[in-house]
Amino acid sequence: MAEEREESDLEAQEVKETDYGSDVADVESHAVATTFDPETGARLRRPVRIALIVLGVVFVLVCVDRYFKARSVARETAALAAEPPAVDVVVARRVGSVQQLLLPGQTAAWHTTTIYARVNGYVATWYVDIGDRVKTGQLLALIETPELDAQLAAAQAQLESAQAQVQVRRAETELSSTTYERWRDSPQGVVSEQEREEKRADYHSAAARLKAAEAEVALDRARVNQYAALAQFKHVTAPYEGVITNRDIDIGNLVTAGSGANNTPLYVMTQNDPMRVFVDVPQSAAADLMDGKTRVTVRGNDGVARAASGNVSRTAQALNQQARTLRTEVDIANPDGQFVPGLYVKVSFDLPPRGLVEVPAAALLFRAGGPQVALVDGAGRLTFHDVTIGRDDGSVVELSTGVRPGEQLALNVSSQIADGQRVSAHVLATPAPVTAARRGE
Repeated sequence: MAEEREESDLEAQEVKETDYGSDVADVESHAVATTFDPETGARLRRPVRIALIVLGVVFVLVCVDRYFKARSVARETAALAAEPPAVDVVVARRVGSVQQLLLPGQTAAWHTTTIYARVNGYVATWYVDIGDRVKTGQLLALIETPELDAQLAAAQAQLESAQAQVQVRRAETELSSTTYERWRDSPQGVVSEQEREEKRADYHSAAARLKAAEAEVALDRARVNQYAALAQFKHVTAPYEGVITNRDIDIGNLVTAGSGANNTPLYVMTQNDPMRVFVDVPQSAAADLMDGKTRVTVRGNDGVARAASGNVSRTAQALNQQARTLRTEVDIANPDGQFVPGLYVKVSFDLPPRGLVEVPAAALLFRAGGPQVALVDGAGRLTFHDVTIGRDDGSVVELSTGVRPGEQLALNVSSQIADGQRVSAHVLATPAPVTAARRGE
């Protein structure tokens, strides 16, 4: 049995080895071939060569294009560098018959009054509010004054008592007078001289007491008048015709007499007709306004059509040391109330001509040596000239020396342009000078 079992195991092992060998032979028979077709490489190299040729042609075209463009830019740059720089020029003009000086100004009320309480008390009622127009003497508010009323009543009672005392002293004086007369006219020996002198002294004492009582009445009457005058201030009235601009009281508020820092004002009111306009005039035009005859036009600057005319009313007659300006006041009529205090306005002064030349402010050059202008002659050559400023209106400047009418001035000259260099001038239209006919435009 054992031998048969061994023989069966050997046969099974031989069968397994035979199967493994057949599997290996099958795998080796399906292996991939390692040889290539000779035409495959040639087919791959052809598109590569074509792509390289195309890229090379594109690169050459780009380089050529850039080269010609750079040449063109260089030629244009050289041409521009060779041409004279272009500048804008204007023609200097003589100032017209009337020169307008336009400056900012501010309106102010003719009178501005802060109304305080004159007596201590409580606000009983108020009758006007902000924006109300009031007449002279119109009642604005009523103040309750219990302490003042009591003082007035006491003073009146004291006056009545003093007046009664005068009656008593007057009766005493009359009695002393008649008694003294009887004793004075009595025969000698009937009354003694001492008694006569005593009656005389009593009479003079009674007369003195009467005068003292009368003086006390006058003092008490003055005290009554004082309290009565203060009682009139319980009625707060308007000092003039105007407009209420501020109200700081309400019913029941405690008010104290006086106008100190700790006292609250009752009202603020203004009188707006006529109206004051204050302007700070530069030094260059201050001399023309000293005579007070300069014509002035005032216009609103808030988009509302407001205009009024007048003359310079007064000036400070001295320049501000910091700003070098002249404080100037213009009084204008304001019956319709179109101007209100604190309004920003534009003020135009009609200044007399000086025979000067006006140029735009952009034509000025401020250098270390002073103001200059760049003149452009007929040949297109630019030269710098020193000038003297007569008036400065901000956008327009009047020159007293250095420029003649009709000469061309360059505007906004670059620092790279040298004196004597040729330029290409482009003449700009110059506005006509301001004259009296164009004053109201």
